[in-house]
Amino acid sequence: MKRAVVVGAGAREHALAWGLSKTAQVTVTPGNDGMRAAGIFCSSASPLDLTADLFVIGPETPLVAGLADRLRAQGKVVFGPNEDGARLEGSKAYMKDVLASANVPTADFGTFDDVDEALSLLRRFSPPYVVKTDGLAAGKGVLVTTSLADAEADVRAKLSGLAFGDAGSRVVIEEGLAGEECSLLVLCDGERAVPLVPAQDFKRVGDGDTGPNTGGMGAFAPLGVMDTASVEVVMRTIVEPTMRELRRQGIDYRGVLYAGLMLTEQGPKLLEYNVRFGDPETQVIVPLFADDMFEVLFAAARGSLTAAPRFVTDAAITVVLAADGYPHSPRTGDVIEGLGADGQLATPHEGVTVFHAGTRRNESGHFVTAGGRVLAITAVASTLDEARTRAYAAAQTVTFAGRVMRSDIAATRGGRA
Repeated sequence: MKRAVVVGAGAREHALAWGLSKTAQVTVTPGNDGMRAAGIFCSSASPLDLTADLFVIGPETPLVAGLADRLRAQGKVVFGPNEDGARLEGSKAYMKDVLASANVPTADFGTFDDVDEALSLLRRFSPPYVVKTDGLAAGKGVLVTTSLADAEADVRAKLSGLAFGDAGSRVVIEEGLAGEECSLLVLCDGERAVPLVPAQDFKRVGDGDTGPNTGGMGAFAPLGVMDTASVEVVMRTIVEPTMRELRRQGIDYRGVLYAGLMLTEQGPKLLEYNVRFGDPETQVIVPLFADDMFEVLFAAARGSLTAAPRFVTDAAITVVLAADGYPHSPRTGDVIEGLGADGQLATPHEGVTVFHAGTRRNESGHFVTAGGRVLAITAVASTLDEARTRAYAAAQTVTFAGRVMRSDIAATRGGRA
């Protein structure tokens, strides 16, 4: 039987392992207790010490640190970019330089390590003001605000090292863009790039996009505002020029290229690139795969993609249940009610799968909270409305003290509530 190793420990990796296990024997390192309960083998071994036909690296941190390089040096087949390609996410300043060289439409910007220079550009822009850490910040290093005073304070906090340490030692100040925000994840094999089903995530912690940015509080797919023609425009004007520029730099990019987009009146513009499957977008994209996911990712890793994967015509939505205090200081150790021994719903709901993000089993065998994002409740149905109904009905059966959950994921059919 085909064998796959998935690197990571969150709901994204749970979804990847769930999808791959349909046709392959899967090991997750390190995994989590929710995966183990569902029958997925988890190992504490380093991926460098494991053997498989395919290695899929989930999180950005090991990619930026060069794990894919080390695995490939051992002769292993890896889905995930090398350290040079991972700089697209590891440094927003580098990413912006690539976009400029490739002539990719994006927001006007400047990169600074000096407070006064950063504030000078910030004051020339109109609201909303956008301030980003240059380095990795687990999806929480972006401030978007209409308050100039708040933006100025954020610049000072980041450049002082108080907010994000070394990751914030440089900031990117961007022009605020207006439009519909969405995500297009693309599979790359070094030469070719093919799109996955478009999705949209919800970054802010509160209903109506209020409160601080998080790693993501929910997502849905497909996305009504991104039809086939729109995807082709994004591929032609954004993704393919980027791939050409990477090749020009000698970068053999194999893995996911995640394009965070704003659909403006002037056409799609790139907000950011990530170099891995999005979380929580993965939890709605993987259940919609119609093709053998192992074979698709294996082809990308081997440099032999021939066509875009096929997807079912259903819709999917995932609702994240987060811990009290998330995203700044999540509380852990609260007992989770409503899960069975297998980590799924104690009372099953049609079309619903639970992906574990931050859970563990305590001494009594109960699942307890063990991270900021705790669970992703994912539902699939023939329509988005029905998927949404299923997801929220299921989510209401899972409780723990201080549970944080948005009630408006996919509340508007075309996009963000």
